[in-house]
Amino acid sequence: MAILKIKPSNNLDSLPPYLFAKINKLKLECYAQKLDVIDLAMGNPDMPTPTHIVDCLCDTVKHHKSTHRYPQAKGMPKFRRAVAEWMGRRFGVELDYNSEIMSLIGSKEGIAHLCMAYLNVGDYILVCDPAYPVHFNAAVLAGAKTYSMPLLEENDFLPDFTKIPESIAKKAKMMILNYPNNPTAAVADDPAFWKEAIRFCKKYKILLISDNAYSELIFGENSSPSIFEFPGAKDVALEFHSFSKTFNMAGWRVGWACGAKQLLYPLEKFKSFLDYGVPTFIQLAAVAALNGSQQCVKEQAAIYERRMNKMVDGLNKIGWHVQKTKGTMYVWAGLPDNLKKEGSLSVAERLLKETGVAVSPGAGFGKCGEGYVRISLVTHDKRFHDALLRIKKFTLNGK
Repeated sequence: MAILKIKPSNNLDSLPPYLFAKINKLKLECYAQKLDVIDLAMGNPDMPTPTHIVDCLCDTVKHHKSTHRYPQAKGMPKFRRAVAEWMGRRFGVELDYNSEIMSLIGSKEGIAHLCMAYLNVGDYILVCDPAYPVHFNAAVLAGAKTYSMPLLEENDFLPDFTKIPESIAKKAKMMILNYPNNPTAAVADDPAFWKEAIRFCKKYKILLISDNAYSELIFGENSSPSIFEFPGAKDVALEFHSFSKTFNMAGWRVGWACGAKQLLYPLEKFKSFLDYGVPTFIQLAAVAALNGSQQCVKEQAAIYERRMNKMVDGLNKIGWHVQKTKGTMYVWAGLPDNLKKEGSLSVAERLLKETGVAVSPGAGFGKCGEGYVRISLVTHDKRFHDALLRIKKFTLNGK
């Protein structure tokens, strides 16, 4: 059979293998060797989707047969209305469900397609470092240039806008912020930070993207705002939300984007050429999630907080450098002194091969992620004791 002598696009070819694909390949090798794997690598919720949401989906599929037809691409009115009402209850912000909300096949898809809808070849986008990989990978696929805003421990993992050169700021077309943050688990609860971000983007005419996928995974009395709580945000910002972490619906692939009609429309237009939107029965189940009791969300956050405390306390006792967090489902763990020189990728690979504990190397999230690993709190509570014992032995052995 003849083999076509073609290559993928230069933009795609310039990207390394996807971080989680490499980790998954190593996990499969460990499973094949009958190694007991404790998977703390991907942010893949281990808790089930709440029963009332599943029941709504089943009832819809069984008894409302028209929901198998093509959905409304921007989201059915009932879904968009539920989102608007939820945003009002949760953040006290007003959104027009007719023009300022659209459904997404998960917020990752929405952010990636937004980059395609807005960025031209050579455009600049301001991206945090470290960051959720789609924030910079989507920009590369769009042919844009990324400028990294370092997230450093001494700055509480917040970007310093004053360090962005004016020459870059003038060329930038988009900025992506993600708080509560993946991977660092930082929470931006100071209104001054968001006001400064809005001021900066207004000054330089930059589209500001708030990836708010973890807004509900907040611990105790801590808080996490919507960007639309602050004056002027609608002039420059779009916000993205996801059901994946809030309601343990990661595999359902549903989320939303919201903001001013003129800013949201390019994404709606772009998606109209590529997909038919979220299946109607999933949208209706998502409505049940938003309109139902939020007690399940609070209970879930409490579970993650308990796991975080156990993991952080355990790691610090064995020489790692870890801070307790105010939210998310992650621990951003600084490597102990005897492992720093080895590098996060090598440490993550050896930890998996030698102990069966899978974590994500910090370098996979950007240059400033080196020296850390991200630990996802996504296994049964009883397994964390075993994971810590394995990590302790691995740490003491060093390299």
